[in-house]
Amino acid sequence: MPMMALVVDDSMLIRYTVCRYLEERGYSVESATNGAEALELLTRIQPDLIVTDLVMPKMSGRELITALKSKPETARVPIVIVAARSSDPESEKRANYIIYKDIDIESQIAKALDELTGKNCTSLNREVARLSELQSRLR
Repeated sequence: MPMMALVVDDSMLIRYTVCRYLEERGYSVESATNGAEALELLTRIQPDLIVTDLVMPKMSGRELITALKSKPETARVPIVIVAARSSDPESEKRANYIIYKDIDIESQIAKALDELTGKNCTSLNREVARLSELQSRLR
């Protein structure tokens, strides 16, 4: 069964980039545009990882993290913040990892996944590429 990730960001581009990256690495992914939508999704899914922005309409990432940490079923789910430096993500100490929007997001996600899962995503990426190549040869 694939790992489940929830991606929460009001930027369609960031959501797409992060979701695509995770899906290419075997994750099943759901997404939301703000914290309130994320909480609604969490009534139906149990993610293994949550990636969230901090500054969003309706419910911010900080408010979402507070809600997540207050519930036993989500309190221990790893949280990765994807944020602009101007939103002062370093002040959010409850997250497991911080990714900056102004730096290559995909390489930062790989580092975050390496740290959080204990797996080497770089070697995993090579293995996925090798298997894809083998599959295309077999067709």
